Amino acid sequence: MSTIAQLVCLMIVVCGMQRIGVFRSIGARLLSRVRTQRGIVMCLVALTFVSAMFITNDVALVTFIPFAISVLIMAGMQADTIFVCTLMTVAANMGSMLTPIGNAHNLYLKAVSGMSTLDFLRLMAPYSAVAAVLLVVVVFVVFSRRGGVAMPDGDGASLERRVLAPLSDKPAPDEIRLMGYGSGSRPWRLGLYAALFVICLLAVGGIVPLWAMILCVSVAFAFCDRRVFLTMDWGLPLTFVMFFVFIGNMRRIPAFLAMAEALVGNHPLEVAVGFSQIISNVPTTLLLTGFSGAWKPLIIGTNLGGMGTLIASMASLVSYKNVTMHYPHGKTRYLLVYSAVNVVFLAVLVAASWAMGY
Repeated sequence: MSTIAQLVCLMIVVCGMQRIGVFRSIGARLLSRVRTQRGIVMCLVALTFVSAMFITNDVALVTFIPFAISVLIMAGMQADTIFVCTLMTVAANMGSMLTPIGNAHNLYLKAVSGMSTLDFLRLMAPYSAVAAVLLVVVVFVVFSRRGGVAMPDGDGASLERRVLAPLSDKPAPDEIRLMGYGSGSRPWRLGLYAALFVICLLAVGGIVPLWAMILCVSVAFAFCDRRVFLTMDWGLPLTFVMFFVFIGNMRRIPAFLAMAEALVGNHPLEVAVGFSQIISNVPTTLLLTGFSGAWKPLIIGTNLGGMGTLIASMASLVSYKNVTMHYPHGKTRYLLVYSAVNVVFLAVLVAASWAMGY
């Protein structure tokens, strides 16, 4: 249950940061300095890649995909929306696999394997590095001949206002309701949430007691922003609990246990990648760890398995829903582009894992 507690506390803190507009404020300030199409795409992809390491791939996409769609419209790059959002989705999934807190199943795998944070980083660093190089190459090749863009004049704050400005018939988003535009109006919130985030990291590393993390996060948000408890997505921790119960029951069936152990034991990495394409990588993680102790191949396989089909990583559905909401006639094109790009990245990284002996 310590994994569930760590996951919930991290999700609460990140949700709080998201609600005060920290991440989009950072993105707006970076983009305000960019004046080329390639620079805009590189900035959006890099933002998603790096942020996913710390705030999870789900939150990175929830935050930056709508932001990117608005920015691309302002830059006159609507035709590139599907391709750019596909690259951002790959970036989120590949950036998040580097750290134990980058996605929920990594947090769980670190706990059940007993692996240290440093060992986890060493294991996944080569794959994140290869993915980063591939992303940079793709952006430079595809957007090499693109010229400048006519972004609206102004600093990051003015760009942020244009992106976040609510329509007259809709309520103001949380970023505006709580803080005006961006994180500058109430810096004490940012400082408090940053401190809570550090406490969560220390708890994951075993330095801060679990009870202290739970107490600090619960009390802080009870006074600062109680709505975060309603806003946060409770589906993920509940999924973990239900799968724990399911796997526990299935392990009591001798025939199923023997079959599962034989299947996973021979090719854990390949089985993890394959199952992820069908049932997504989080359920795959919870399923396969009940029948195998080959932690390194399982960690690599479930992370690489986040690429491929649209449901291989449930976070990818965030991009699909946002893009198709703005461009309802682009569903088929999105699926084709997404599948093609993901298959290439998956093939390269699985080949890299084989080359490294997994």
